[in-house]
Amino acid sequence: MNCPRTTLVLVLGLSLIGESQTQHKPATAPAAKPAEDAQLYRNATFAFRYQIPYGWVDRTRNMREEKATDKPDAKEKVRNISQGEVLLAVFERPPEAAGETVNSAVVIAAENTTAYPGLKKAEDYLVPLTELTTSKGFRTEGDPSVIEIDARQLVRADFTKPLNDKLTMRQATLVLLTHSQIVSFTFIAGSEDELDNLVDGLHFGAVKPSAH
Repeated sequence: MNCPRTTLVLVLGLSLIGESQTQHKPATAPAAKPAEDAQLYRNATFAFRYQIPYGWVDRTRNMREEKATDKPDAKEKVRNISQGEVLLAVFERPPEAAGETVNSAVVIAAENTTAYPGLKKAEDYLVPLTELTTSKGFRTEGDPSVIEIDARQLVRADFTKPLNDKLTMRQATLVLLTHSQIVSFTFIAGSEDELDNLVDGLHFGAVKPSAH
């Protein structure tokens, strides 16, 4: 099974997360707290919603509209992203901002199953996903599992990547197969507890159309 398509959205997300882990810049004053509804991403097409943590930065449009730059692999990233759709990409802090902790993030993407000949169930998507993620220095953490959120079954795969002696990046990707579409929910955090908290923000059920 080939793996050159929207799973590479994860590569872009991870590159943005990992660009500034070693330096430190003074924190800026927090912005005024937005209305609770503004922190809720709704997707009527796939009937899910995600509660975005307060103060996080939305980079969905940036990832959708990413253009080729002077980076050698930029064109490849843009080409692969165009094969699917980034539904939501939010970060704890701007990806370009330096920090001494993992820049936690949530990246949700969708693509057509025709991108993966032979894919019949959500578990099949884990093959290209694992190949891609481990090629970026991550290692698998335990075996994949099936979890249930609001009566919807998803497949979960976990990965870790040590950044230094004290810092480990953790990734959990949930996969939903619905009709002819694959939806991947990728969560990045610096601890298991934080990762679980991010996953807890995902819910399914009838929703109103999102403003995103």
